[in-house]
Formats: sequence, structure tokens, C-alpha cells
Amino acid sequence: MTLDHPWTTAPAPGDVVTVAPGIGWLRMPLPFQLDHINLWLLDDGAGWTIVDTGVGLDDTRTAWEQLFAAHLGGRPVTRVIVTHFHPDHIGNANWLATRWQTEVWCTQGEWLYAQLAWRSRGGADGESRQAHYRRHGCSADALAQLARRGNHYPGLVPEVPAAFHRIREGDVLTIGARTFEVFTVGGHAPEHACLWDRSGGVLISGDQVLPKITTNVSISPEQPTANPLRLYLDSLRRFEPMAPDTLVLPSHGLPFRGLPARLGQLRDHHAARLGEALDALREPRSAAELVPVLFRRELDSHQLTFALGEALSHLRYLEEEGRAVRVVDADGVHRFSKA
Repeated sequence: MTLDHPWTTAPAPGDVVTVAPGIGWLRMPLPFQLDHINLWLLDDGAGWTIVDTGVGLDDTRTAWEQLFAAHLGGRPVTRVIVTHFHPDHIGNANWLATRWQTEVWCTQGEWLYAQLAWRSRGGADGESRQAHYRRHGCSADALAQLARRGNHYPGLVPEVPAAFHRIREGDVLTIGARTFEVFTVGGHAPEHACLWDRSGGVLISGDQVLPKITTNVSISPEQPTANPLRLYLDSLRRFEPMAPDTLVLPSHGLPFRGLPARLGQLRDHHAARLGEALDALREPRSAAELVPVLFRRELDSHQLTFALGEALSHLRYLEEEGRAVRVVDADGVHRFSKA
């Protein structure tokens, strides 16, 4: 089964497209090469539930106000659900909750990571990030570029909610006429929540399953020995019980059907990347030296952090499988070679 996109164009900012009874699709701008995020407005009876929020910038909040005026039908927002802590998902969560005097619902891991990212504003935190980039082979120019970028998170997430309503693996959320099962997955974020309406045949997949691009899977300075690619590939099995005609509502790209085909494509993509990485390790390479092998284009500082983290995650996966070995050189740089 190939991917089928029931809609070939996306809603304009401030507009809503109904994709299933009680589920509205809206799209907000992002200030990156990936220039949009899909958000979801769920009919919740007396009010509305919002899933994900966009970045905390003025143009996004203006689009939200346009939507409130045109599409809520006089009913309030009664709940804000966040799939994970990345800025495009949680950036307006506190603003929306304050605006509507309601609660933010998310997993504990995502709320805690949001707090960590929001509070890491230089000093020892900046030095730790620089040490991480240096350890994995970044040049002096790249280090200077990354230092100038600093921590972009607070600029896109002006406030993190001081309190939240915790959702967990196995929770069942009744939202209007629909019943969503919560399941949590790793690799892209620590405790990413997906919402599955089994009987209604709808999956809100967040960033875990996207129709065209592959979600970033990175090793971060806080967990240098983690194996997020293993977590991500393992997570794909969680989607296998879902019917092939499940309507998948992703955070980027177009809604689609054909989930089994997409899972296969994602596995094949990472298998190919691992093969490319292993072939490149005929000579010892750091993660920074692997970046141009896996990403054959110019990268800005935003993209470089993702590319470095992804290259390192593939190296760590190969290391844990025993297919690559790590050597720390006299200069303190970690390089990997084929086992």
C-alpha cells in the first residue's frame, strides 16, 4: 500500500479544514527551513481541545486570535495537549492556557525537558554544549557559529507552564465523541505522546511518524551515551497494530493513509543511513566528519545542531551493536571506526 493524501493543499494560517468529524486541521508558520507545523482542534462538547501550539511568536499568536474569532462558535478552549517539548509544539502552551484559563496536558518527561531547555541560558550550560560539540569534532568556525546561536529555546518558548496535567502511557482521553488512547514513544523526544482513536481510525502522530521527511533523532549533551535511534526504531513497532487505512495526522506535511508503507520507508531510510555511516568508517571519523557524508548540502547553525546529533546517534547505534568502535584521540575528539 502506498501513501494516500486525502488533501493536497494545507489550510492557510487562521483557517481550519475538517479532516474527520470533530477534528479540525490548522497550520501555523515556523521561522525555519521547515516552515510550518500542523495543529489540531478537537470538538470537546462544551468546548475545544487544542493539540500542539506553534512557536511563541507574534505572527503565530495573531493567527490563533483569527482562528478564535472565526472558528470556535462561541465555545471556549478547555484543554491544551502538547505532544512533546520542542518549541513548535509547546511554544504557545502557557499563553493559550492563560488566555483561556485552562490546563496544559502533557507527559512528565516532556514538561521536565521543557523546563531544562528553557532555563539553560548560558554560563555552565553553554560551556557544556560547547564541550559536547568540541568532543565530537566540530571545527573552530563551527564552534563559533554554534556559540553565537546559543540557546534559541527561550526565544521561541517565552514561558513554560509552571504546572501541568500529567498524561501517561495507557491513559484514555475522552474528547467529545472520540476516545483517544495515549501511548508514549522515544527517540525524537524523551516521552513523546501520540493519540490513537482506535475505533475512529485516527492517529495524531506528532513528529514520530511524518509522511515525507524523517524526524530528527539526536544525541544531546545531557545524555551522551544514550541510543535514541534504537528507541526510535523500536517505537515503530507500536504503530503496527493500526489498520492500514488509519488516517494519520502528522505535525509536518499532509495527512495521509498508508501507515504500513510509511513505517517500511522509515526503517529503510535509517538502514541506508547506517550503511552509509559504516562505509565511511573505513577510516576513523568523528560525528562532525560524518555530517557531510549523511547531509550533502549547506547547513545553517540550526540545521547543523540537528545534523550533528543525528550523525552521532547513528554512530552510537553502530557502536552499541558492535559494528563500530570509539577511540578518544589525544586531542579529546571521539572518533569511530569500523569494528
